[in-house]
Amino acid sequence: MISADHIAIAPEVADALASGVPVVALESTLISHGLAYPHNVEVATASEAAIRSNGAVPATVALNEGRLLVGLSRDELEALATAPAGSVRKVSRPNLGAAIASGGWGATTVAATMIAAESAGIRVFSTGGIGGVHRGALGSGGGAPASFDISADLDELARTPVAVVCAGPKAILDVPLTLEYLETRGVPVVAVGIDELPGFYSRRSGIPAPVSVPDIEAAAAVIRAHEALGLHSGVVVCNPVPEADALDQDVAHEAIERALREADEAGITGGAVTPWLLARVAAITGGASVTANVALIVDNARVGGLLAAALLR
Repeated sequence: MISADHIAIAPEVADALASGVPVVALESTLISHGLAYPHNVEVATASEAAIRSNGAVPATVALNEGRLLVGLSRDELEALATAPAGSVRKVSRPNLGAAIASGGWGATTVAATMIAAESAGIRVFSTGGIGGVHRGALGSGGGAPASFDISADLDELARTPVAVVCAGPKAILDVPLTLEYLETRGVPVVAVGIDELPGFYSRRSGIPAPVSVPDIEAAAAVIRAHEALGLHSGVVVCNPVPEADALDQDVAHEAIERALREADEAGITGGAVTPWLLARVAAITGGASVTANVALIVDNARVGGLLAAALLR
């Protein structure tokens, strides 16, 4: 549990939790590292509005002045969105303490948002896609050494009991290995209304879903049973991108594979890989991947509101 000195729960969020109103957590890396101003604010506020449309209260999470903020005011959201480039830390479990000690702005990833949500008593968190096992993390057939680049999100899901609504792992990752890792760590992966894992930009991936349920009520039943058994891990709830904004599965796959080849040819490595790949996929698809990404973020927030309400029934 986070000490009271290091967490500040917004009054609206605290009141909702105390009175049994559903609450949904949202991450803040989208605001600081994902989209440019003012598009970042527009998407963040659209996500909050989608949660409110289903009778739930949004709680966007960030860090500032040595505290985790659970629920941002409009002024705080604007301040984060317009902070000078490079001044906002991207915060996960490994650097959370350092970010708190620094006293400046920090934007929470999936892992850090889950930590804050659990501490506040929030059961549902909506995001775009979870991190996972990066391609080449375990080496490759061509003799390339293993990078062991595996997102902290996966271990957080194994240790922190929060339901995470997403469009599946980010499509630029090694999705089959990510599923294997989650299975090994005992994390349920539940697809809603679809028998495959969503393909992030596309509605389908060709990979069978470990668990498939027909609707939100059924997903809530799985989560309640998981909690009642004391299994103490997160649950990944996969919601496919809205059909109107989805990329064709083959188009998405070809764009990602091309971007990966180009990254390898350009010698892009380490932390630069993910933003470079996302930018290249956006360019290759003529911006269609960005449209899909924004649509799935807002729709996942909507589904998060429905799920949070269902869990309280």
